[in-house]
Amino acid sequence: MRTMGMKWLAVVLILATVVGCGNKETKEHDLLHVKSKQGTDKKKVIFLMVDTLMAQSIDEGIRQKQLPTFQYLIGKGHYHKDMVSSFPTMSVTIDSSMLTGAYPHEHRVPGLLWYSAEEKRLINYGTGPMEILRQGVNHVLEDALINLNGRHLNPKIHTIYEDAARLGLTSGSINGLVYRGKAEHTLFIPAWIEVPTTLHRNIKVKGPDLLTLGALSNPLNGKKNMPDSIANRLGMDNKFAMEALEYLIREKKLPDFLYVYLPDLDQKIHKNGPSDLEGIKKLDGQLQSMLQAFGSPEKALEEAIIVIAGDSGMTQLLPADQHSEIDLPAILNGYRILRQGERPTDETDVILAVNETMAYIYNPNGKHSLQEIAGRLLKDNRIDMAAWKDEGWIHVLRGSAGKQLKYHADGSFTDSYGQKWTIEGDKDALDLKAGRGNPDEGQFISYGEYPDVLQRLASALHSHTGSYMVVTSKPGYELKDRSSPTHEGGGGHGSIGKKESLVPLIICGTDREPRYLRMIDLKAFLLDLLAEPSQDGKPRTMDRKTAR
Repeated sequence: MRTMGMKWLAVVLILATVVGCGNKETKEHDLLHVKSKQGTDKKKVIFLMVDTLMAQSIDEGIRQKQLPTFQYLIGKGHYHKDMVSSFPTMSVTIDSSMLTGAYPHEHRVPGLLWYSAEEKRLINYGTGPMEILRQGVNHVLEDALINLNGRHLNPKIHTIYEDAARLGLTSGSINGLVYRGKAEHTLFIPAWIEVPTTLHRNIKVKGPDLLTLGALSNPLNGKKNMPDSIANRLGMDNKFAMEALEYLIREKKLPDFLYVYLPDLDQKIHKNGPSDLEGIKKLDGQLQSMLQAFGSPEKALEEAIIVIAGDSGMTQLLPADQHSEIDLPAILNGYRILRQGERPTDETDVILAVNETMAYIYNPNGKHSLQEIAGRLLKDNRIDMAAWKDEGWIHVLRGSAGKQLKYHADGSFTDSYGQKWTIEGDKDALDLKAGRGNPDEGQFISYGEYPDVLQRLASALHSHTGSYMVVTSKPGYELKDRSSPTHEGGGGHGSIGKKESLVPLIICGTDREPRYLRMIDLKAFLLDLLAEPSQDGKPRTMDRKTAR
């Protein structure tokens, strides 16, 4: 989604590859310790995060009778089409939100690309090839493999893997880029990858009991021949993930909770646009194979709770000849803009961190106000909104007409999630509707085009230190820096509108559901499933605040 994750981590490594022979040795071949501690009578929980899975694709595929497995699962479970994702709608931020139960102001992973005022450099977990090369393979590898889980993900907030361990349960991650847990693991950079880096070949990390990360961490070596060669993107794809999952199912080695990341659909839609069904049809077959690994679909739902979610949607982008690329350096001509790969100086006016249809824009030297820069940007009618924080308020400018609004937490307005706000200005700037609610709660705010926008926007603007704004593009357009990857005529995400923010959620094997349909509410829901009475009848409990 947006998309890194495994896709661009594989690109980073392949960019650093020379011809050679692979060493398939690994010390992580013993799977005995990941087997469920709850016995065979307690259902395992399998969570499948499908990059860019969209309800419109599911519905159309079922209408065309092309998705029998999705149709079966939906018929046997609960199907929601409007779960609210995190913001920005980029995989690494969304995964962090799902696994911690928190938005970015708490988990501290702001986007796929962002600027660290403390380190005075751009943090890149793996965007496009040219940005990776300009910023340095070494830095990108360090950020993706070491800093993301080891430093950037807030150590004061627990992941679901850490909480599962506190409950005395086992957990696993198959190819999730965000994986911090309690168990020690080693990532192995294969010997045939020649990386000009300070990284060691063996990288010590902490994750769940079971950790796979393609060829970098493959605990099935010696037990099963896994597709983790260059031809298979080093195992960072659906094929590797599903084969690993099916092995655990057949060998009765499922941990109590297992997270599986499936990236392939995202690439299809980025290239061909949201109407493409080829990727989801292939995914349907992979899901059927997973169900059959249990013996039958019916047996699968007897033995496991299966939860399938998309991480973000996508917007159809216009073709290049309709000016779908919004060239930010061109619009901001006259400002001294940091070039990728360089370090800022006192003369640097603007730093760009583009996340497809969303961008963070920084003014490190403070010579130009954020409001001034926002005014310049919004002269381009392809820009949707600009927002920044100042003296406790979030300021929003939207559209070339300059609709304005400011707000902060706490106040007389209550939204559908029980969050309270003070709002001044034109509510149309964020497509908000106000009405009378409970007399004790004051006015009720409902969201239109921008789901949970007050919290999600405020969270992004408090996700890291520094002076910066959030900018988003209108549907059909994509933001661009000098070396940004673009997807003209295909699909894009990153922004905060409905098409990129609302994702499907399918729950099978239980009648329980999350309190709210938001990505940040999944962790508490999954922990509740795991904490249900075990084989001995004793419930495992965890304080709600601890679960956050």
